[in-house]
Amino acid sequence: MRNYQIVTIIITLLSVNISVSCAQKAPEPGIVPGAARKWTYLSYVGDKPFAVVANHTSMVGNTHLADTLLAMKYNLKKIFSPEHGFRGDAEAGAYLYNSIDTITNLPVISLYGDNKKPKPKDLQDIEIILFDIQDVGARFYTYISTLTLVMEACAENDIKLVVLDRPNPNGFYVDGPVLDPRFKSFVGMHPVPIVHGMTMAEYAHMVNQEGWINGTCELSWVKCQNYTHNTHYQLPVAPSPNLKSMEAVYLYPSLCLFEGTSVSVGRGTDTPFEIYGHPDLNYGDYTFTPEPNSGSSNPKHNGTKCRGQNLRYYGGNFHQMPVKFNIYWLLESYDDLKSQGSFFNAFFDKLAGTDKLRKQIEAGKDIDEIEKSWQKDLEAFKKMRKKYLLYPDFE
Repeated sequence: MRNYQIVTIIITLLSVNISVSCAQKAPEPGIVPGAARKWTYLSYVGDKPFAVVANHTSMVGNTHLADTLLAMKYNLKKIFSPEHGFRGDAEAGAYLYNSIDTITNLPVISLYGDNKKPKPKDLQDIEIILFDIQDVGARFYTYISTLTLVMEACAENDIKLVVLDRPNPNGFYVDGPVLDPRFKSFVGMHPVPIVHGMTMAEYAHMVNQEGWINGTCELSWVKCQNYTHNTHYQLPVAPSPNLKSMEAVYLYPSLCLFEGTSVSVGRGTDTPFEIYGHPDLNYGDYTFTPEPNSGSSNPKHNGTKCRGQNLRYYGGNFHQMPVKFNIYWLLESYDDLKSQGSFFNAFFDKLAGTDKLRKQIEAGKDIDEIEKSWQKDLEAFKKMRKKYLLYPDFE
């Protein structure tokens, strides 16, 4: 048997309701995201023709950034959209085509399809780009990959990029294996850990200065006001179709590795990334049956009852737990299902950013040994990260 750490979670829920919906919560009092500081970034824009990289999270109060800029008569020419689309309703991995936005009548150039990087022809009439997307702070969440490729396109075409910064809801810790460049992909482009603890502007600053793009981007940013890396920030808008709650946002860095296995993370249910399970799992007191829905047209184990665990209470009390990237559930599931074969799929090593983690799990290494194996690289990253922080750190 693998030498597991004993994970005992005793949560008393008396009068406190820990169920937090991203879509129903107001922003943290006092925090002002970059997009709300209009006159700071509009001084860069002036009368120049410009574009935005934006999605449904790009809100200025109750109004979308694009609508705000058009109402103010600025020369907004086009929109670039990331994974999940401009309106944020496309499921993970869905191919997205160029289109015309029905509300603004602006062309929307998809950066999630055959073309993940703006082409020179897309930028011919553009002098500046505003980037405003809410990230969740995990290396495999593809918005930072889109940021990187937009930066590279700007560097190659002499276009200024201004990042309108937003708080990182997982910005209060750094953990997990650091990506091995051999496993570079769109779900992991840089040698950073799974939980990098940086905002979009900080990350862009690092990408630029570390030479991770072709050329150097003319980069500026508009900082959030009243934010630190100790801030517990409640997202006002769900960042993607399957991260519907703050519980899911906190659990996502740990549970997303299940996407590279035969285990379901609840896509096709009302609580994705709050639960996990498998039809043949022999432990757990929670069951669910994935069915097609707006966030997943063909979920893993579609129509089959899965057994596993509901981690909503863990996610809801995340700040009271040992704050870490947690592989306990992954190892526990592997030990239970490994006799069936085909536990891991080809996606796992890309998500992990290395093949070392999979090999350690298959070899029966325990949690302590696995976690110790990435500490040297993690400490080196933390030292590098410090150079690019724009806000007080959690340490």
